[in-house]
Amino acid sequence: MRLQVKLAFKFYPKKKDFPSSISDPILILHGLFGSSKNWITVSEYLSELTDVFSLDLRNHGDSPHSPVHTIKAMAEDVREFLEDRNLSTVILIGHSMGGLTAMETTLDIPDRISRLVVEDVAPRNYEFTYEGELSALKVDVMNAKSRQEVDVKMAEFVPDPFIRNFLLMNLERREEGGYRWKLNVEGIENSKRMFDSQYGNEVRKYEGPTSFIIGGISEYFRDTDRSAALEYFPNAEFHTIPKGDHYMHFTRAAEFKELILRILS
Repeated sequence: MRLQVKLAFKFYPKKKDFPSSISDPILILHGLFGSSKNWITVSEYLSELTDVFSLDLRNHGDSPHSPVHTIKAMAEDVREFLEDRNLSTVILIGHSMGGLTAMETTLDIPDRISRLVVEDVAPRNYEFTYEGELSALKVDVMNAKSRQEVDVKMAEFVPDPFIRNFLLMNLERREEGGYRWKLNVEGIENSKRMFDSQYGNEVRKYEGPTSFIIGGISEYFRDTDRSAALEYFPNAEFHTIPKGDHYMHFTRAAEFKELILRILS
């Protein structure tokens, strides 16, 4: 049985007007309920440095749906993506679920990853705490007349307008009218143990340059997570954006841009 899926992606070729010493391409892996659409701005400015591939992980964006949704399976998808495009070494950037996938990929194939950047997640298990989001993504949108109508229905389950707008990026208008969700909501709902990682078993190490970008007001990366991160990534550096939440690449865009360009340059 074939486990890997062929990932959809957006490609941002290196901008010729900007000199850069970086030769390896950058791969960006988004978080849960996200897609490459959430990383357009970041992808565009990173393409000043090198080629950028912004991936849609399985069950997200334009990538195929699968009943299997685990960090291990997503890491295998990324590995196959490298093979398909003959990418010998890459810089890997991952946020949240994509950060867990990036770390797993790096520990699996360390010789293929020249640098790892992880946004606001640590190498440990996480509880699945997204029942409200799943309920919002199960509202009937087939006959909706507008995105605003869908937003009103979602507000019953997700009061935060920022999170609703984030989820609404997965809404796609149907040719025959109404909308549909691009996410594989059922597949994600049936995979609530996706964040039960393999960390804590055999300790694998990646000796390459690693950077953790931490949100100062986020609860996803705790002070106690640093020791765990260093156990797997002994050369890791830690950078905190003081007022950063879990979505720093968007909510603290200017600070995130300055920091990640400094890290990569």
